[in-house]
Amino acid sequence: MSIILNTSPILRILIVFVLVLIAIRKNVSLGNAFLLGAILTGVLFGLTPGAMLFSATGSILMPKTLSLAAVVTLILVLSSSMEQGGHMDRLLSNFRGLVANPRLNLAIFPALIGLLPMPGGAVFSAPMVKELGNKSQLRPDQLSFINYWYRHIWEYWWPLYPGILLAATLADMDLGIIMMVMWPFTIVAVSLGSLSIKGVDLKHATGKRDKSRSVGPFLKELIPILMVIFIGLGASIFLSRVFPGLYIAKEVGLIIALILSIAYVWFRNGMDGGKIRRVVIDPHLLKVFYMIIAILIFKGMLEDSHAVTAISRELIEFSVPLTLIVIALPFMVGGITGITIAFVGSTFPIIVPLVHSMGEGSFMLAYVMLALVSGIAGVLLSPLHLCLLLSNQYFEALFGRVYRHLLPPCVFLFATGCVYFFFVRWIMARFS
Repeated sequence: MSIILNTSPILRILIVFVLVLIAIRKNVSLGNAFLLGAILTGVLFGLTPGAMLFSATGSILMPKTLSLAAVVTLILVLSSSMEQGGHMDRLLSNFRGLVANPRLNLAIFPALIGLLPMPGGAVFSAPMVKELGNKSQLRPDQLSFINYWYRHIWEYWWPLYPGILLAATLADMDLGIIMMVMWPFTIVAVSLGSLSIKGVDLKHATGKRDKSRSVGPFLKELIPILMVIFIGLGASIFLSRVFPGLYIAKEVGLIIALILSIAYVWFRNGMDGGKIRRVVIDPHLLKVFYMIIAILIFKGMLEDSHAVTAISRELIEFSVPLTLIVIALPFMVGGITGITIAFVGSTFPIIVPLVHSMGEGSFMLAYVMLALVSGIAGVLLSPLHLCLLLSNQYFEALFGRVYRHLLPPCVFLFATGCVYFFFVRWIMARFS
């Protein structure tokens, strides 16, 4: 063991990384994988069992840890409630006939589903995409790509996605600022998706405008999502003003909004005790809560063992470009796991202190943006991404053909992220 403790810090953290990724690939739960990584980090960087227990306890009891775990769990309760109560079905049904443009109709259904982070949500919108495309010339691989791609156009900044919430927490940055910088990638993603089916004849697609339909019922079904956004924002601003010392004001505001929205969905859909119990006692919720805590224990162990400090010194000695690290780590982990929260949870505890140690802390926003875009590109290309697997299975599409549509927009998305990184960094340098 003494030999390992005296080896390169980079080699030691690579051992942790590899074992965590192997565990994830072997279907070990994300919570257990990150907890294993935390323990292994403590051992390899010389922490005693007592010090590791102290570090883990401190991480668990942090208000940020508990509030973030509560937010993510409530988001999943809202998503499941809307699905179980039939709310999502009505939302999609009330949109039918509002828009005549067949391309917009093809994209809007997976995009609407994408507003809520439902595991494997692409299969939920697949029947609608198939219905609209069944009389067109679109092949199964094109339909699968459309369904998959537009399902994820919000993931770059939408505040209901756990990956963005976790990134803001780990980077200790304001979620609103990250959203302001990241939202243009949704526009980029929509544009890249439309280019992939440009020139395809959709004149026979079944997307006709029904003049008898009004937008009112559709907006009425959007109320739970609008409640989270506007009440959450209002409550966060109010709490931060009234209680300036409450540094988790934004999380508390979002928790209040989510609870109100969930209550509205339960009441609006007349969900009985049995349905509510099925939603609330879903074992998946406990797993997610545990996963968030395990990720933040991992982060705390990296800090308390001084692993990141040692790694930073070594990377500086080797003159490894910081931008290369920020690009490569999230992309690699995203591609291997196919899960956004996995690459954020495992790489941001290393990247964020690294940026500070290399004197680039004032440009943290630009580096967070670059890491998110790189990681999401890896997630979208991952053959283990559940939405891609389910979408291909539903449309009986071949992986190779779907990748022909998927690879070019991912490359352009990544290139856009790199260019945008230098632009954001330049803006920050000019006005700092």
